[in-house]
Amino acid sequence: MPTTKMREVEKILSSQRQLEGAGFIVRRPLPAPGLPALDPFLLIDEMGPVEYRPGEAVGAPDHPHRGFETVTYVLEGEVVHEDSAGHRGTIKPGGVQWMTAGGGIIHSETPSAGVMKEGGRAHGFQIWVNLPARLKMTRPRYQELEADQLPTASTSDGLAHVKIIAGEALGTRAAIDTLTPIVYQDWSLRPGADVEVALDPAQRALVYVFGGSARVGNDGKSVKDGQLAVLGGGDVVRLRAADEDARLLLLAGVPLNEPVARYQVG
Repeated sequence: MPTTKMREVEKILSSQRQLEGAGFIVRRPLPAPGLPALDPFLLIDEMGPVEYRPGEAVGAPDHPHRGFETVTYVLEGEVVHEDSAGHRGTIKPGGVQWMTAGGGIIHSETPSAGVMKEGGRAHGFQIWVNLPARLKMTRPRYQELEADQLPTASTSDGLAHVKIIAGEALGTRAAIDTLTPIVYQDWSLRPGADVEVALDPAQRALVYVFGGSARVGNDGKSVKDGQLAVLGGGDVVRLRAADEDARLLLLAGVPLNEPVARYQVG
């Protein structure tokens, strides 16, 4: 049988809390000081968690995207999106929107009217995935899945559960079609959980913990709430819970090794 190589933690980045859009709070581990990207990932934002009182909720008014993809995953609250091509919809709790900006689009994301009026808790993620040069001018497209459309799987002991946004885990494949090979998985681990996930050796792999703490790799490196672990090479990643429940994102993608042109107002 072929041997496997376990991926171990090479670096841990702590997220920084800051304001984004019209003034909502994010925890951002990437970009980090001196680290503008982890190819092919350009940005990782954890939006909230935050509790809004009536009339307080804010979002991101009209802004341009071009040459990459934005993946919005809502855990709590509701996000209304509109764009310059006439698309409009609402991402509800547990839902995902995979937007390929491609050749360019003007986009807005705001809380729903209900959240604006009544307030409530908001929590979710937005991750930017770079596109290779050959696809940067592709036609914009949306893939939107509600919570019950996302494939899920659990280990036989029931201690590890995964929602599969992109890629494959525990013999279950994602429903979303990605233009480049991407892994995006939401793992919930209970104490005693111990799971191994196969990954393409060509992919760069990251683990972002957003609840509790997890032990990653055979070395069992502790990765805590709000930390992003950059993993080394290999074809398997091992995830374990510590003495408490853990919640994390497993991300992986093949580096494009292409220059990135950025533009920032201000």
